[in-house]
Amino acid sequence: MAMPALSIKNVTADYGQGPVIRDISLDISAGETVGLIGLNGVGKTTLIKIILGLMQAVSGSVEIFGAQVTDPASKQKLAYLPEKFEPPSFLSGTEFIRFSMSLYGKTAVDEAVLQAADRVALSRAALSRRVNTYSKGMRQKTGLMATWLTECPLLILDEPMSGLDPRARVQVKDEMLACRARGMTLFLSSHILADMDELCDRVAIIHDAGMPFIGTPAELRATTGQDSLERAFLSIIAESKRVYES
Repeated sequence: MAMPALSIKNVTADYGQGPVIRDISLDISAGETVGLIGLNGVGKTTLIKIILGLMQAVSGSVEIFGAQVTDPASKQKLAYLPEKFEPPSFLSGTEFIRFSMSLYGKTAVDEAVLQAADRVALSRAALSRRVNTYSKGMRQKTGLMATWLTECPLLILDEPMSGLDPRARVQVKDEMLACRARGMTLFLSSHILADMDELCDRVAIIHDAGMPFIGTPAELRATTGQDSLERAFLSIIAESKRVYES
């Protein structure tokens, strides 16, 4: 059996007021796209921090292509875009992309950067400007470009469509599908469940500290008898009595 790109085993996290997530397990195969679904405050960001090695779990383990997240070598196999992405204001778009790729020992090829900008409708001229002149959508496009141009085998994207208009969302989805076609593994978190339905091989719901569902979008709709992924998700969490702050 092939080694998972990402293996989460019995992970529990606690900030001192009871488990935020408890005994969570999820294996993601190489080349698979998996979406993490949940309300605000349920522990999605906590799980991502543990995967990145930015937070230590109370118990359990995480491996990236067989290496523990505590192993620095594992970091060379993943690229991450945070939900609140703010590139350094003193850099131009091109400089930020070059810097990001240099962290992986790679050199940005100017033509490849320009073509990537074309595919997400980011003006070529804007790449030479400082990012503090960019709109939210332009900054998001720059972050996404810097992430997938690394060609890392594992991409972790937290709310990748944040700040994007409908045209840009379609373009970014096309790029994500192209990444998958090249064999890259994508693990993403998003509140736009229609995008998750379109992009993901499987989705994992996180709620009440656990994962009550892991499966394909079609299986989620069939399990709940709902036509849309949004309503299917709400059906899964309907019995919960816990209140989350949005």
